[in-house]
Amino acid sequence: MSMREIHSDPTGFKPTFSQQALQEAADIFTRYPANQRNSALLPLLHLAQQDFGGWLSKQALDYVAEFLGVAPIRVYEVATFYTMYNLHPVGKYHVQVCTNISCWLCNSDGIGKALQTKLGITYGHTDKDKRFTLSEVECLGACINAPMMQINDDYYENLTPESAVGIIEKLA
Repeated sequence: MSMREIHSDPTGFKPTFSQQALQEAADIFTRYPANQRNSALLPLLHLAQQDFGGWLSKQALDYVAEFLGVAPIRVYEVATFYTMYNLHPVGKYHVQVCTNISCWLCNSDGIGKALQTKLGITYGHTDKDKRFTLSEVECLGACINAPMMQINDDYYENLTPESAVGIIEKLA
C-alpha cells in the first residue's frame, strides 16, 4: 500500500464547521455510544470534505482530529487509506472510473481512454478550467453493473466509452 500525500491549503484557510455542519455532526454523534465517539471519524471526514470545498487539507484533517478529540495521526491514517477522501483540490466534477477486475473485464480501460481524450487530461489531473478531475479508483462497489464510474455523489453503471463521454458532455 502506498501512502497518499496530504496537502496543506496554500490559501491559509482555517477550517471551522458551518452551523449546518455542526448540527449534522451532532446528529452523527448520536449514532455512537458516548465512549466511542472516535467511531464517527469516517462520517465526520465526509462531512468535512463537503463543508470545506470538496477536499481535505492538512488543516482540515487537524481540525477534525481536534473536533473529535483524537491524535491527528489517527485521522491521517484513515484519510490516506480511503480513496473517497480527496487530499488535494478537485474540480467541480470529480470523475472516478472504477478499474477493478469486474469493470476492467467489461472495458473500463476503454472508458478511461475515451474520458482522457474528451477531457484532455490523464488520471490524477484536473482540467485547466477546474471543472473536471479524473481519477482511477479500485472499486466503487457495483460490480454487477460493471463498468461504472462515480461523478461526485452519483453513480453511472453499465457504461460504454460512448455513454461515459455523453455524460461528460451533458455536464460540460
